[in-house]
Amino acid sequence: MKAVGYYQSKPILDEQSLVDLTLPDPTPGPRDLKVRVMAVSVNPVDVKVRAGMAPPEGGARILGWDAAGVVEAVGGDVRTFKPGDSVFYAGTLDRPGTNSEWHLVDERIVGRKPESLSFAEAAALPLTAITAWELLFDRLAVPYGDKSRTGTLLVVNGAGGVGSVLVQLARRLTGLTVIATASRPETVAWVREMGAHHVIDHRRPLDRELAAIGYPEVGLVASLSGTAGHLPAIVSALAPQGKLALIDDPEVLDIAPMKRKSLSVHWEFMYTRPLFQTADMDRQGRLLSEVADLVDAGVLRTTLREELGPVTAANLRQAHGLIESGRSIGKIVLAGF
Repeated sequence: MKAVGYYQSKPILDEQSLVDLTLPDPTPGPRDLKVRVMAVSVNPVDVKVRAGMAPPEGGARILGWDAAGVVEAVGGDVRTFKPGDSVFYAGTLDRPGTNSEWHLVDERIVGRKPESLSFAEAAALPLTAITAWELLFDRLAVPYGDKSRTGTLLVVNGAGGVGSVLVQLARRLTGLTVIATASRPETVAWVREMGAHHVIDHRRPLDRELAAIGYPEVGLVASLSGTAGHLPAIVSALAPQGKLALIDDPEVLDIAPMKRKSLSVHWEFMYTRPLFQTADMDRQGRLLSEVADLVDAGVLRTTLREELGPVTAANLRQAHGLIESGRSIGKIVLAGF
């Protein structure tokens, strides 16, 4: 099968940073689906792993976690899908990635593909939808679908992949007032399109920006990037007993200043359930099927922003470069081999 991977961690401008490969077709295990990959999307985690995780000695590492495709074969213990089903999912860190013609994935973390979306449009959603959903409804414990519960949510980096889904979920499925951050005219327009009630500039102190629009305090903060730099302003802006959820990787997170307000901190890492084979691992599959229902009902929309052509090393290097620039909006997708 065709695939794209790397043998050494190199800068993305180096042609050896990602290379085209030919590998044997994989054989599904008992709970695996063997999926013909029709489209993939690229996430910041792809860039982080490529830059910081060496492949196994003598072998290549295949990146990619988001995928939409068609089930070709199933393991002996699979009960939820059958050959011919269209699916989408985000995979896990401890197995080969989705940048390959065929991919194996545990049925428990797979959802049905939204019928109203193309494979490319669907591939934009899984990783960010799982992250945003778990952050909002599991970590911050906002009641799903309850619009009678009010409050204010600040989404730092609302125009990124996760932010684009999180703003939609919070606006359409809760009673929260949603304030998103963005810094350029095109990103401001994007987060407003996703449903943000208000937009502030994250190049300026967030607490001052919030106060300027009449929100000196917020109850909830979802910090999706730049947490270390924004932390003092976040602590200042959070109301007593407020909650901070984050997904990025600050080298140090000093939470001591949060004690006086009894603030709580919640990490969201969407790979936790599949990595640790948790008892509720199948919630991710059910979550994705619920997302598909919401998309087909017109409640949520794809966050596909740019499609770069088929899955090749050259196109993936371009996608990684766009992610590394810090200026991408929504999701970047590649379709076909």
